[in-house]
Amino acid sequence: MPENKIGIDEFKKLEIKIGKILSAEKVEDADKLLRLSVDFGEEKPRQIISGIALYFPDPHVLIGKKCAFAANLEPRVIRGLESRGMILAVSGEGFFSLLETSADVPPGSTVK
Repeated sequence: MPENKIGIDEFKKLEIKIGKILSAEKVEDADKLLRLSVDFGEEKPRQIISGIALYFPDPHVLIGKKCAFAANLEPRVIRGLESRGMILAVSGEGFFSLLETSADVPPGSTVK
């Protein structure tokens, strides 16, 4: 059992939303970082900086994917670029996978 348990009220503070990746490009002079433009059904797309570049040598394969994101994190500046969320993935010894939807759901849908 994990030692760092949290209560349900604390967990409910996290907003996990589905975002559609509109563009993906490598961050200049950063081996691990990609700059994503993500549609959450808001007025304009959000920029998200993610350390997943090693898993996607051609970042363009991410375009059009609908993935789960932590959407209500405080903005963070990474290499001078503001990131307004975090893509969710699972990884381990020899595997990596983004958490994608298996159905066609609209961007901005909340994971419950």
